[in-house]
Amino acid sequence: MTKSSVNYSRREFAKLAAMGVASIPLLSFQKVIHSKELVTSDGLKIHLFSKHLQFLDYNDMSAAAADMGFDGLDLTVRKNGHVLPENVTDDLPKAAEAMKKYGLAPKMMSTNVWDAGSLVNITVLETASKLGFTNYRTDWLNYPEDKSIEESQVLYAKQAKVLEILNEKVGLIGGYQNHAGKHVGAPIWDLLPILEATEGKYIGCQYDIRHAMVEGGQSWELGLKRILPFINSIVIKDFKWGVVDGKWKPMHVPLGEGMVDFKRYFSLLKTYKINVPVSLHVEYDLGGAEKGKTKITMSKKEVLGRIKKDLVFLREAWKRIE
Repeated sequence: MTKSSVNYSRREFAKLAAMGVASIPLLSFQKVIHSKELVTSDGLKIHLFSKHLQFLDYNDMSAAAADMGFDGLDLTVRKNGHVLPENVTDDLPKAAEAMKKYGLAPKMMSTNVWDAGSLVNITVLETASKLGFTNYRTDWLNYPEDKSIEESQVLYAKQAKVLEILNEKVGLIGGYQNHAGKHVGAPIWDLLPILEATEGKYIGCQYDIRHAMVEGGQSWELGLKRILPFINSIVIKDFKWGVVDGKWKPMHVPLGEGMVDFKRYFSLLKTYKINVPVSLHVEYDLGGAEKGKTKITMSKKEVLGRIKKDLVFLREAWKRIE
């Protein structure tokens, strides 16, 4: 894997980890991280983004996901999520237990974690690791107006290195999602100066094909190939361009009804042997469930039916690729 010239001594690391991350002892979790263990000969191991079930409690959420045929949940452990970070030691075990009750693996979670010096973030990661989670999505980053993009990338590279060290200590893999818009990483290429400062084992990219195609157009395959060594989880969803209030915008649609070329994408995933945890996002109209609302305007049956339709499409599309 290509490495940048950014190197850190333990003394520099201690300075970067202003709140003492470097002093955290190696935790004695008897768990080996395998970011590429979640694909079997029968097909994908698919986790539903729990944001879409935040109108349900832990038990009902888990029951619904299992009944639809999911293998797990990508649990929201963040502000306004299923588990609030400040309550993680009490609530995350409850959520994990409910998932296990219905045969769902507690493997993935989506977080606000980036600052490795935050005691709340450290507690989130420690608690999750003890419960068997292996992969989490980090928080997003933005480019500040008072710094150049290059200056910001240098800073974020240092922060990524510190977070990687914390991840290794607690036994988790962090993935930064490429997200269309003005976030850091919207164009895949600007993630490389940040991630290449790391070893790429305990931190990398949660690759989102929808956002990659929105930003990359016809060059998305080049971006995929370039970020390939750092991909440690993937997000599945679809979109098409449409006019909203007189402006062209990317619009979420059910899988197979949009612009994502799943045949080509899945072919590349298999060619490159990208076997990583999969999170299904269902961002089109679900009566508010698509936005994580706790009160929805669509029946539970209709919401789950639309989610199940995407799951069936995903499994069948994957199986069709030799």
